[in-house]
Amino acid sequence: MVDHGGGADSSGPIRRSRLAEYAELADADVSPVAPAPSETDAIARRRREFAAVLGEFRRTAVLLPLDADETPLTTDYGGIRWILAFSNEQTLARFAIARGEGEREWAYQRVLGARLLDAGVPAVGVPCGVALDAASGAEGVLFPPVAGIVPDAAAVDLMHEEAPQ
Repeated sequence: MVDHGGGADSSGPIRRSRLAEYAELADADVSPVAPAPSETDAIARRRREFAAVLGEFRRTAVLLPLDADETPLTTDYGGIRWILAFSNEQTLARFAIARGEGEREWAYQRVLGARLLDAGVPAVGVPCGVALDAASGAEGVLFPPVAGIVPDAAAVDLMHEEAPQ
């Protein structure tokens, strides 16, 4: 057996094995660096965080501002109708001020988040989600009309054309 990896009569520089370099790195007194989380881990973490926010929303009563006809205030954006909901009177007041309507009185209903998602969204009759705390910057949350958030019958990602009869 030959130590330098060549034949007995080989001449020239002795090539080092890459395994030797890896072994030296393993033996070196280098503080370990934790690997960056993979994209898959980051997505899974964000989904868990959103599931916690969704659960809290479902268990909490929110404020629904009403228009002159006493129907919940909505806005259309991106082909989706969004029911506007607010976590408290302060966030509703910030929204009213942002609209330039801070001086008028705002009528509202208190509704459980679960009831809004499970009954209110399907009752609208068009693709509809809930915008919580609009005009609150990063504190606002969108609950889009997709499976796992709204009932399957109102989820746009599950809507299929009816088969001809």
